[in-house]
This record gives sequence, structure tokens and C-alpha cells, in this order.
Amino acid sequence: MRIAVKLSILSLFIFLFSCKPDNGNWTHFRGSNMDGHAEVEKAPLTWSETENVVWKVPVKGLGWSSPVAFNDQVWLTSAEEDGTKFYTFCFDLETGRLLDEKTVFVSEEPQRIHSTNSYATPTPCIENGRVYVHFGTFGTACIDTKSFDVLWKRKDLKCDHMQGPASSPILYQNMLIVHLEGTKDPYVIALNKSTGETIWKSVRPAEIYDPLEPVYRKSYQTPIVVNVDGKDLLISNSAYMCFAHDVNTGEVIWTFTYGFDSTVSQPLYWNGLVFVNSGWIFEDNKPYFTRQFAIDPTGRGDVTETHQVWMYEDEVPQIPTPVIVDGRMYMVHDRGMVTCLDAMSGEPVWKEKLKGNFNASPIYAAGNIYFFNVKGECTIIKPGDTFQKVAENSIDGIVKAIPAFVGDKMLVRSDKYLYLID
Repeated sequence: MRIAVKLSILSLFIFLFSCKPDNGNWTHFRGSNMDGHAEVEKAPLTWSETENVVWKVPVKGLGWSSPVAFNDQVWLTSAEEDGTKFYTFCFDLETGRLLDEKTVFVSEEPQRIHSTNSYATPTPCIENGRVYVHFGTFGTACIDTKSFDVLWKRKDLKCDHMQGPASSPILYQNMLIVHLEGTKDPYVIALNKSTGETIWKSVRPAEIYDPLEPVYRKSYQTPIVVNVDGKDLLISNSAYMCFAHDVNTGEVIWTFTYGFDSTVSQPLYWNGLVFVNSGWIFEDNKPYFTRQFAIDPTGRGDVTETHQVWMYEDEVPQIPTPVIVDGRMYMVHDRGMVTCLDAMSGEPVWKEKLKGNFNASPIYAAGNIYFFNVKGECTIIKPGDTFQKVAENSIDGIVKAIPAFVGDKMLVRSDKYLYLID
């Protein structure tokens, strides 16, 4: 009887331990669940260049990609400002020591990019034993995180980005999914993550995209996968329209049409609704505004007229992705206006102007929301039905990357350094 009791207690302990959130890893753009939520119980509230910085290391080149972390490693990408060399770095999480550096790709005639972009803006994704890096048309690769050997490369996935690469890759089961949506034949492709071989490729429909001006076909968003009625759908808010693909085959299940080009903000999924950003809406050939849509994802075919739940268009961001906490959507406009919406109705709850311009998406961590502006200033607020500022902190340099939260610490990437903040 005593042995049975002990075994029962041991089994319960193992079960409870397995249910604890995995707060030591940050595997994708906007977190391990790609929802802007950090699965941590504590997070830094006070820091500066001289306070609560565990380590600060220089990063060669320039990149706006965010760090990813797994176990005791932090991975980051960068590139030369002229786009001739593309780098990967692995740092020790505890000490900041550089464990590996590679020039993983080179380019003799790099495409031009927008002055606000970099050649290393897509964020890597990582899992146990492997990290996957993507530089758009310049190359995609898989690296062994133990030996640091490059396991496979693809340099044939071509795209005329026009303004440079920005879409981040994602992992789904045995696939690495990447978007290469430029000015000609934009497409999404699923690769075998073990070999790099193509599993499926879906080119945007020629009958819709060919009549568009090339500038209106480009997109820079990162997709998500959601489960709808037992089927996993890849939600891809491309230029001009959003596509829901069967993630296993690439088949298009439904589409939603909204506008023109340069979608950047990542889709969201909460409480049965998909939330997508339109990118720029043009009037008289000039960018007018962006719109945020809530869509019921249970339809088939063209659902533009049938499955829109709500639309909001007042100071909707183009680049930063909103975050949803307890039924409230918090979004920061590129020029600093924070709006809190009711996620189910789209009705505004409050607005508050923050100082500075914003590229980084807000992150919810340990009960607070973190907003980093381009100048490295971070405003921390408490989510709720009124604006509640918790703290303000800053680091030197330009910050466009999203912070990563691991354990009770935060990784922040500026234009020249990578920080670990306690």
C-alpha cells in the first residue's frame, strides 16, 4: 500500500511538472505560441544602460530580426548593411559568450531594400537540436545547434521583395513554412524541415494578382496556424487579400479581400476569431490607412461579404502586431497611439498616446504589456479598461526587434547590441 501511495504521488508530481509552462524557451517571432504572450511568472520592470543588465554584447552588421532562445542558447541573425554577407550568431544565454558565428550566405548583387528595413529582418525559429534561419530571396538554412553544422540550404527560393525581406519562417509538425511575396508571382512554400525539400507551394492566383500593379503584390507578414472545426489552417494575410490554407496541402480553403499591399502585422487568433491587418489601403494612388478585421474562420470560398465580424480603421498600425489579453486587443500605431479594443466587438475602450515611433510589437509578460519604441524607450502598462502606466525604461540605440522573455529575464536587440536584462 505504501509503495502504491508513493507511486501515485510520484506520478502526480511528474504530471504537474509536465504541465508547467516552458518559460525557458522563445522559439518564434512573437514567442513560442506566436501570440505575443510570454509564458513567464516574472519579468524585468526596471533597467537602464547601467542597471540590471546581466550582459551586453556587440552584434556585427545590422538586423531587425528578434532573438530566439532554446535551453541555454540564444540565436540571432544579421547582415552587412550593403546586403553582401548574411550572418548567424549563437550566444550562451547565461554569460553572453559567443559560441558560434557563421557567414551563412553571400550575395554579389543584392536587391535594394527600403531605407527603414535591413537585410536580416526575418526572425529565426528554433526547436530542440535545430535552428532555421531565413533571409528571404537571399537564402534559407537549417543549422544543428549542437555541432553548429549547416544541415541544409536553399538559395533557389526567389522573390523580388522590392523593399527587402521581412516575413519570418514558422514551424508546423515536419514543415518549415516561409512566405516569399514580392512584386511577381508571390507565393508561400512548405519545406521538409529535415531536408529542405519542397512539400507544397501555393502561388497567389494569377487571375487576381496579375492585373494588380507589381507594387501592390508585395507582403511582409508572418502567418499563424489555427485549428478550425478539427482542421489546421494556415492564416496568411497577404497583399490585397487574406488566405486560409489547409496547412498540410496548401489548398486554399477561404479568402478575404481587403485592399492593396505591404501587409506586415501578423494575424491573431482568439476565442474563435481570426484578426488580420489589411496593410495600406490606397485612395488616388496614395496610402490612406490600414484596417483591422475580425473574421469568422469557419467559411469556405470567398468569405469577404459573409464572415466579417467587425472592422476598425482609426489609427490601426501597419507594422506592430497587436496583442490580446483577457478579451482586450492592445495595438500601438507606428506613430505611438495605443488603442484598447474589445476583441469581440471591435469597440474602442480607451486610447493613449505614447512618445516616439514604433516598429516592435507589444509583448504581454508577467501581468504587464511592454511597448518598445524605435529609440529604445519602453513603456510598461497594466492591461485593463483604463490606461495604467507601470514603468518607463530605456536603452541606447535603435530598437525595432521584439523583446524575448526567458525565465525571469528579457533579451533585447538594438541596432548594435544584444542585451540580457534581469
